[in-house]
Amino acid sequence: MDTPVALILFNRPETTARVFAAIRAAAPPRLLLIADGPRTGRPGEATLCQATRAVTDAIDWPCQVERNFSDINLGCGRRLSSGLDWVFEQVPEAIVLEDDCLPDPSFFAYCDELLAHYRDDERVALITGTSFRTVPMRTDDSYYFSRYPMVWGWASWRRAWRHYDFRLKSWPELKAGQWLDDLLDGPAAVRFWSRLFDRAAAGEIDTRDYQLVCALWAQSGLTIAPRANLVQNIGFGPDATHTTDAEDAGAHRTVEPIDLPLRHPSFVIRDALIDRALERTQFSGARGQRIRRRFDRLMRFKVG
Repeated sequence: MDTPVALILFNRPETTARVFAAIRAAAPPRLLLIADGPRTGRPGEATLCQATRAVTDAIDWPCQVERNFSDINLGCGRRLSSGLDWVFEQVPEAIVLEDDCLPDPSFFAYCDELLAHYRDDERVALITGTSFRTVPMRTDDSYYFSRYPMVWGWASWRRAWRHYDFRLKSWPELKAGQWLDDLLDGPAAVRFWSRLFDRAAAGEIDTRDYQLVCALWAQSGLTIAPRANLVQNIGFGPDATHTTDAEDAGAHRTVEPIDLPLRHPSFVIRDALIDRALERTQFSGARGQRIRRRFDRLMRFKVG
């Protein structure tokens, strides 16, 4: 493979070891490591953080390794955001994995090919390895275009990341102009996402995900999503920061390889049918609201 890989890690040596083994098998030429520091008042966490970082010492392939490790705890949102700012200062494009996102081996070739294929196409902002698709695709293509940037294993370019703003400074103007009404399908979705962007802008949710969604939507950026799900989240459980519910459906999504070489779509058009189903099942729909309320309860602490 040709693309640099960024790995985000914290305090889980077991899941990190599994993800690192997948990266090792892919043998990227450049590896950028991001880690947060241990939280105060958490006995044993400093030891876990140290053990997790030690997992990444086992580099036995030709690889340029760079580390961006924090001595203090910045929190999920600030650490991931600042770490990814650093990544895209170093490299023009990268594959990004967290310590609980275990990819199928074909994920790396999928990202490699698509990063090159859409390198200069400003319409495409992100490539995800995760598929929550619940309705059939209308073509035999290897992937489709979506408005939703799922981040359980993804890739992007510096040209797209430059629009990212952790503090969501542009959100008040977007909200006042009612731009979400133009973008989304119906008032329920507008209310749902407005509330999330409000809370992210106010620092009430320790995350970087909603900021990424807002950045892509403000630029009409498209996400590429695969026909087959290529990444499994292995981090569900009581030791997770956010994904603590091991019974959540996301904990049981299996992976399968994607056929290579990829079959590229003839048109760069968002699949609105798939997106409407995704909005209904994962976000503003009744089931999605239950999921998000549960996640919000887990994520309700101030950034930093």
